Amino acid sequence: MRLKGFLLLIAILLPLASSAQKPEKPNSSEIYEDLRKLSFFGTALYVAAHPDDENTRLISYLANDVKARTAYLSMTRGDGGQNLIGPEIRELLGVIRTQELLAARATDGGSQYFTRANDFGYSKHPDETLAIWNKNEVLKDVVMNIRRFKPDIIVNRFNHRTPGSTHGHHTSSAMLSVEAFDLAGDPTAFPESAEKYGLWQPKRLFFNTSWWFYGSQEKFDEADKTNLMAVETGNYFPTRGLSNGEIAALSRSMHKSQGFGSTGSRGSQTEWLEFIKGDFPKNKEDLFEGVNTSWSRMEGGAAVGAIVDQVIANFNFQDPAANVPKLLEAYKLLEKLPASHWKSIKLEALKKIILDCSGIFLEAVADQQETTLNSDPNIRIEAINRSNLNVKLNGVTSAIVKFPDMFAAVPLATNQGYTASSVSGTFSPLAEYTAPYWLKEPGTLGMYKVSREDYIGLPRAPQRFPVQFNISINGVNMSALRNVVYKFNDPVDGEVYRPFDVLPELTSAIAEKVIIFANTDPKVIPVEVRAGKANISGELSLELPVGWTASPSSIDFKLDNQGEKRRFNFTVTPPANQSEGYIRPLVTSDGQKYTQELIQIDYPHIPFQNVLMPSEAKVARIPIAKRGEHIAYVKGAGDAIPESLEQIGYHVVTLAPEELSLANLANYDALVFGVRAYNTVEELQFKKQVVADYVASGGNVIVQYNTSRGLVTNDFAPYPITLSRERVTDEYAPVTLLAPQHPVLNSPNKITASDFEGWVQERGLYFPSSWDNQYEAILAMKDKQAKEDSKGSLLVAKHGKGHYIYTGLSFFRELPAGVPGAYRLFANLLSIGK
Repeated sequence: MRLKGFLLLIAILLPLASSAQKPEKPNSSEIYEDLRKLSFFGTALYVAAHPDDENTRLISYLANDVKARTAYLSMTRGDGGQNLIGPEIRELLGVIRTQELLAARATDGGSQYFTRANDFGYSKHPDETLAIWNKNEVLKDVVMNIRRFKPDIIVNRFNHRTPGSTHGHHTSSAMLSVEAFDLAGDPTAFPESAEKYGLWQPKRLFFNTSWWFYGSQEKFDEADKTNLMAVETGNYFPTRGLSNGEIAALSRSMHKSQGFGSTGSRGSQTEWLEFIKGDFPKNKEDLFEGVNTSWSRMEGGAAVGAIVDQVIANFNFQDPAANVPKLLEAYKLLEKLPASHWKSIKLEALKKIILDCSGIFLEAVADQQETTLNSDPNIRIEAINRSNLNVKLNGVTSAIVKFPDMFAAVPLATNQGYTASSVSGTFSPLAEYTAPYWLKEPGTLGMYKVSREDYIGLPRAPQRFPVQFNISINGVNMSALRNVVYKFNDPVDGEVYRPFDVLPELTSAIAEKVIIFANTDPKVIPVEVRAGKANISGELSLELPVGWTASPSSIDFKLDNQGEKRRFNFTVTPPANQSEGYIRPLVTSDGQKYTQELIQIDYPHIPFQNVLMPSEAKVARIPIAKRGEHIAYVKGAGDAIPESLEQIGYHVVTLAPEELSLANLANYDALVFGVRAYNTVEELQFKKQVVADYVASGGNVIVQYNTSRGLVTNDFAPYPITLSRERVTDEYAPVTLLAPQHPVLNSPNKITASDFEGWVQERGLYFPSSWDNQYEAILAMKDKQAKEDSKGSLLVAKHGKGHYIYTGLSFFRELPAGVPGAYRLFANLLSIGK
């Protein structure tokens, strides 16, 4: 098979695959369920905005109970959220959450698609969302995904008729889906995807509603349900030993970076679907009513279906290979049918079932995890037939590597493995590095740029190193594609699979992504260089903003081993006045320039990921005055505030809750609580008095934002505060200084409106809606759609000799981004009363 044809096939089938590189080894029950799914010709698409928005109960029901070909279309990759499992944010968090979605779909049986929309953070209204996203381009992607996947029914997670009542991304996803429902069948709309995938008109569109959208269970019970369909999603699957609710919980628990671990449920559960568009079903018990979901939907398919039905009725669980002769009959018939959308899908699915029943294992493994564009790794193949069927290996071909010409017809005797290695000097990888395709080019605030049109919508790039095994089973020829992988034995985990990647010969990295210069003193900045191959030398230098200098100007290096890393120090001196910019390592070797950083993401619930990003670090010369030196920090849900404060000369010590005592806190000039500390640290409910006594004795406490739901205690402050969901999402929203003479706006740094320039993603979130009159509101701000200013972003109360500060300002975003005004204001908060 030519590589082009392979990529087209993968573009259709890849979202069905598991996200891990480890091969699937299904048991008899799993093969049987795949066989039942083979005979259902219905397709369902679930649509929402972010990873974790999807209703895994309904997706699992559609995929496992109905047996429909089911997918989730997420507008974004969740880049704007927070990460509860590690330090990755923004683009890197999007990589993690993409893989978590794939892991979720591998669990619940669905597929996964995306648009190019970037999760830029919370939005209050779809008008704002669609302006930042570029509505026409995201709509184009939605239409393309519908034409490619060809769903009979579409289910929206959110209500398209209530703009401004919830997250703008949520409402926008539903609005785009409603519009795309009609456009997918319109030849004048986005003709490029119409030509490539054909026009498609879904049968009907639903909104996955619930009592929550009605305000209460009582209101929902009283509502007119004429336009609603009830779906039972609590069924039990004996072949899996799990209920649908348990499968859904396992799927949802894959969203670990968002902290969405879920407990499985058993027993009856009802999902409600409100009819929005299309053909209302006459039978309200059948979502696919009026859709031909049998083999007769495909021209000539009835004869194939009759054979498959016989196998299902007489499936041999003890010896799955005994089912193969009949399945091969079906395969030969299906192969002869005219080309069609369904034929390509069902032929691949039937082929997989035959191979699984036969116990045939095929694999291509590289002798190293990574290579470079000019290297020649060894690729080893393994083929084994674990049945009594007559199986032969007729050849192994690949567009990227050559194998020995010894495959005239190699019999694969029962349970006797066959191995071979690639011919030296024939490895020919594609002329690009393997990395998340949507990160290869600079995008905008709201959209990723993807030049490869055939990649758009896919969760990841098609497998780039396909090896085709040509085999025959009882005389029937078929091919099976396997992507080259890498595996090794771990002393603890045993056999571990990782992707096989092509990476640059040299990469570089600056560990600190934001480096703050509070004065003109130079700083030593280490730059790490990594070798992608052995025995490589070159020169390292820094590109600097105007007015900045580095010594030495360049450094020569030599690295002996692949994967070897070495650090080289540059002394960087800032200008006298305030200045911001980026320093970028430039690595040169044999006339080639290398400007990328290699970031490796390794969590046990998702596959290992190599990510290439521009190698750079933001530097900022920010004149900052500060008072006090020693800061105590209590971690919450995770942020980089301690590291940011150390950048400007504070000594920060992280304290565990049990270390919060008056005697211990007396050693610190201020006590800072990390974001969502009172949501995530149970022990803090017992520390209120210690904190209050510390403030009363002259201490300074800063509590960063907490969510209004899930507090470990509502009584966390010395004076009452009522939290809300109020937030200001526009980072450019004007800020009014309500208390211009207050110390936090004057000492030791004079805070003006200019200090709120250059903020990123938002102003703040979860502001208090009411507070005791002991607090003084310092700032006022609002989004464009808001009628009134929000005044709860920064509250300061005098308590005894000290100060208690509650702030929803997004310092956890601004300080790591190197925003000068945020640093100056936070220094004032720490310095108050000193």
